[in-house]
Amino acid sequence: MIFAKKSLGQNFLKDKSALDAIIEAGKISNEDIILEIGPGEGALTSLLLAKAGKVIAVEKDDRLIPILKEKFSKEIGSGKLELIHEDILNTQIKNLNLEKGEYKIIANIPYYITGELTRIFLESDFYPNTIVFLVQKEVAERIIDEKGSILSVSIKAYGTPEYIKTVKAGSFVPAPNVDSAILAIYDISKKQFETAQITEKDFFTVVKTGFAHKRKILSSNLKELFDPDKIETTWTELNIDKNERAEQITIEKWFEITKKLICGNITV
Repeated sequence: MIFAKKSLGQNFLKDKSALDAIIEAGKISNEDIILEIGPGEGALTSLLLAKAGKVIAVEKDDRLIPILKEKFSKEIGSGKLELIHEDILNTQIKNLNLEKGEYKIIANIPYYITGELTRIFLESDFYPNTIVFLVQKEVAERIIDEKGSILSVSIKAYGTPEYIKTVKAGSFVPAPNVDSAILAIYDISKKQFETAQITEKDFFTVVKTGFAHKRKILSSNLKELFDPDKIETTWTELNIDKNERAEQITIEKWFEITKKLICGNITV
């Protein structure tokens, strides 16, 4: 028996109904290529292999590699499962030979890498079409909120997040201190940037500046980048209340604000 390492943020999911819900959320066909991050002892991996055309599993923990190799020796031998012993945060996505928009990420990941991992894959030139993660329940709720956090805005810029199901802490070994949720992100693409004719870099420069000082209203934060008169004109044209804060702005409005303001007017 392998004991979970706290340093790796490991909590092994044992609840069959939760595992089934993850699979269902992934909408997997036998032609799909699935990237699984942190397969652990292979509970989710088994279900993925039963549905998908191929699974690429990336595992950091040295102790789990021989267990996975033995458990899935047949699938590894046939090429249906590719097991990679690496830290996903240090992995070059291009080296995984995954095509843009042609694979899905389905995984029970450590809570502490949720934001970074999501950002890496959404911003990549080799982004997936779907992501299904187990995350903290509170984080999932903030992400799907109509407005909300910088993480929520960042995800909605690329796809459509959906809260699938609450997973109680007792579903894991060891049990975490909080409940989790299955979060899916569907229809991932970079179409919103293309439609608005703005770059990802410009968009996130505006968003990050807008969220920089939580106690300030959005227009005050953006004065670090733009002329106040330009901001006032933009707010009038987009019918934005002058007292709006960053967390009150919808994803549609963020794109409109960026497009209106950007036009060569960044001052730093």
